[in-house]
Amino acid sequence: MDIAHFGYFFIWHLFAHINAELPLCKESDYHFEYTECDMHQSRWRVAVPNKLDTCTGLPDPVKGTHCTFSCMDGEFLEMSSQSCQKCAGGSYSLGTGVAFDEWDSLPAGFVTHGISIDDDSQTNCSKSSWVPMGDHIASNVDECTTTLSFAVNLKKAGTVSFEYLYPDNNIYFEFFVQNDQCQSTDTESRFVKLSDADWSQYNVKLNQGTNVLYWRTTAYALQETSVKSVLLKNIAISGVAYTSECFLCKPGTYSAKLGSARCNPCPADSYSNKGATVCHQCDTDAYAEAGSGSCKARPACTNSDYFYTHTPCDYSRQTQIMYKWMEPKICSESVPGAVTLPASGQLTACPPCNPGFFLTNTSTCQPCSDDFYSNGTDCAKCPAGTEPVVGFEYKWWNTMPSNMASYALRHEYTFNMEESTGWEVAGDYIYTVPGEQDSDFLVLTLSVPGYRLPPSSAKDEEATELSRITFVFETTCTADCMLDFLAGYSKMNQHIVEKWHGTTGKQSYSYVVQDNITTSFTWAFRRMQSHGTRNHTSDVAKIYSVLVTNAVDGVASRCRQCATGSSDLSACVPCPPGHYMVNGTGVCESCPPNTIIRPQQTVGREACVPCGPNTSTNQARSACVSDCTLHVNSGAGQHLLYNFSSLANLTGFRSSPRFTSRGLRYFQHFHLGLCGKEDRQLAVCVDNVTEQRREVRGYACQSMVVPSDTRGQGLVSSQPFVIADMLLGVTTENSLDHISSLENMFPVNIGLPDVIFYYRASETTQACKQGRSTTIRMRCDPTVTASHQISLPSACPEGTCNGCSFHFLWRSQFACPLCTSDHYREIVSACVQGIQRTTYVWQQPLQCYAGVSLPAQRVNACVSLDFWLKFGVSMGTVAALLLIGVICYFWKRARKLEFKYSMLMTAGDKEECELPAADSCAIMEGEDAEDDLIYLTKKSFFHKAKRGYSRERTSDGFDSVPLKSSASSLLRNEEDMDEC
Repeated sequence: MDIAHFGYFFIWHLFAHINAELPLCKESDYHFEYTECDMHQSRWRVAVPNKLDTCTGLPDPVKGTHCTFSCMDGEFLEMSSQSCQKCAGGSYSLGTGVAFDEWDSLPAGFVTHGISIDDDSQTNCSKSSWVPMGDHIASNVDECTTTLSFAVNLKKAGTVSFEYLYPDNNIYFEFFVQNDQCQSTDTESRFVKLSDADWSQYNVKLNQGTNVLYWRTTAYALQETSVKSVLLKNIAISGVAYTSECFLCKPGTYSAKLGSARCNPCPADSYSNKGATVCHQCDTDAYAEAGSGSCKARPACTNSDYFYTHTPCDYSRQTQIMYKWMEPKICSESVPGAVTLPASGQLTACPPCNPGFFLTNTSTCQPCSDDFYSNGTDCAKCPAGTEPVVGFEYKWWNTMPSNMASYALRHEYTFNMEESTGWEVAGDYIYTVPGEQDSDFLVLTLSVPGYRLPPSSAKDEEATELSRITFVFETTCTADCMLDFLAGYSKMNQHIVEKWHGTTGKQSYSYVVQDNITTSFTWAFRRMQSHGTRNHTSDVAKIYSVLVTNAVDGVASRCRQCATGSSDLSACVPCPPGHYMVNGTGVCESCPPNTIIRPQQTVGREACVPCGPNTSTNQARSACVSDCTLHVNSGAGQHLLYNFSSLANLTGFRSSPRFTSRGLRYFQHFHLGLCGKEDRQLAVCVDNVTEQRREVRGYACQSMVVPSDTRGQGLVSSQPFVIADMLLGVTTENSLDHISSLENMFPVNIGLPDVIFYYRASETTQACKQGRSTTIRMRCDPTVTASHQISLPSACPEGTCNGCSFHFLWRSQFACPLCTSDHYREIVSACVQGIQRTTYVWQQPLQCYAGVSLPAQRVNACVSLDFWLKFGVSMGTVAALLLIGVICYFWKRARKLEFKYSMLMTAGDKEECELPAADSCAIMEGEDAEDDLIYLTKKSFFHKAKRGYSRERTSDGFDSVPLKSSASSLLRNEEDMDEC
């Protein structure tokens, strides 16, 4: 026994001694727990009192099960016997897991809190939290970051799974796991994808030890748009050592057998209470949806509880209107105020046949033969010089077309289950009928065998789209309904093309078909996302018309004029390249130079479209192309020549990793084909998930790529679409044809101006009514020696911020202009021994490549300047010395003259004193005063010099100098001066 266990036993015996006088404990006074596992993965079972100081005589500790011991699903660990027991009826167990499927309140262990998005925000997020809603928990919808967390300690590796509903991209949702050191254990499962339609399942593996689970949302309110919450339910965690109890089935579910791992929902018109083993039938005047915990009184039937349909036309071109109750019927006709089902059988006139069909003698509609057309009455042969425009066009809805089908899809407790009908014909339109629940998907499908271009367009496939589907629709909703439009190669393999929410006015929508694989189309209408309700049966979607062009086995509603000049009038030929057809004449006229013909409009002068800057037409005059060269005049008057041929090859790159709803890592993969003439390679994106590969081609395309080893594939690619199939122009301007390429989306460019390629995609969507656009900004960067270094905008990590405009920055040395003579300079050396060298070097920083090369070094003869330089220096030195000497000479003469003048002035002032005349009143010119001074004693030369420097100045600023005289004369003169 280790020290920890010994300490526990010591405390246990101490507790028993203190409470020796208390009554003996009964089984209801205590419960069993296991101690922590030691290094040998062993533990002890001990009894822990429910309340302190209430009883004594707890059972002795016993050796517990091994730490890796666990029970199976549907079992629990009975601590008294330390063995696994099956759960009783009305309960369930996950064995080594825990589940949270009731959200009346926040379960124990869960924590939720909110914080502000940024420190400067004025929003108070202290009350922002996840809110329990009964069978699920909902996130915040305010502009806060709100976290729901739960910590669990796993004895072995396990998993966490939960169901979520994430319908709104205005709220950011992520899920991640951290250990007890706050380190993320699985960053690949951090981001959660939007739910396509219904609840989605999410599964993540957990490591042994402490795991902290985080669900975090951040809402962004855009203008007046209301944000929808993220919903969570059925959180299950596996990997715990054991569960010591079973969980009771929640209301609306039951488990009839022992050892159930889950509870089953009650069927419709039945209910159950918590912990039920069976479901109880509702009374005849009550009803219940599947999974209900109680029955509801049947409401009075209203006009929204039934729908109508049409019978096929009879021989007299009459149809009967038939009324039917919604299934399952939940309303009651016996309640006061209830309506009854209207009488069926009312006869009305049948609508005409759809275009391309004719009315038979049996009052049915049949398709016209080849080369015939019809407006819905009689078939007629196309005149000579014309061709039929073939397709499917439905605008009258008396019967469901043979290539269309309808059904209702339940998602609450059954999957892929087709029941009854979802859409009914109503003469002028086809509409959705009320479903069993508001959450049902009401599905309408259309199948097309394939597509074929008409003879006049088959020779120019690049200029003509393969097919287009156009439909007119509207939705009327009192709640948040949703209409999805999907396309694919089968009903079970489709992707969402477009979706609409809420009430939508009558409008038209078109989708361009890129290949012959897309042969199935689906419309799915849903009234509400929440389950178990039936309050919005009046919400409806209507489709008025559907048109599919160039369909195989299609019919013609009209004929199209052929170009004149064909020797065979029975066969249509297109106008020559670069020509358009004059309206209604069949005469072809030439378009102006450097213009192309619109793919879908070859009639009229407006069909000619000029090419953009620095582009030219291809030989077929169907598209504008670039030869990858460009001439640009810089702001400094410098002429630059670009050649992007080295970057013209197809280039692929990925975005940062993203994650699906199940934590599957994926990337947005881009393919680019920058420029080139007719023989250029097109960028191709494929869907290789299915056996039938779907491809899209253009200048640029995008697809979702998932790393996988499935079927030996290194990558799984899906959901491809074109983001650029038309080159608009190449320029250094930041906008072209209403497309902008903002410089602030990328790092600042301090060098040459960027060259921008502008593209557009012809396919339109609800969000991109003008089609998608793409800009590729070419930036000169001599440090990038690789062929490409493409980056995405920092604010838009997937290349686009709105799903319509894509922007890329391509940095490369091959994006620099070609080198010219303006990119280097010359350096001339000094003349050394009669030789002078001229060397050429590149201007720095060098912003060019290839082009001209540096000229070779040039050597010239020269004359040395060393002698003349030395001579000039010598003469300058001599001249400077002479100038200094002259200045000193004249300065000294000026001092002497100034002294003489001062003496004369002094002598004139003293005439009244009658002093004896001096032997000499001044120093004669050429005499030196210092040489004539007479001293009484002999002084050294240095003393004389010192005396001269210390000579005092008079009040007039001049030095006093003694006159030449004998010693006696000097004394006498001093006495006379005193008398004066």
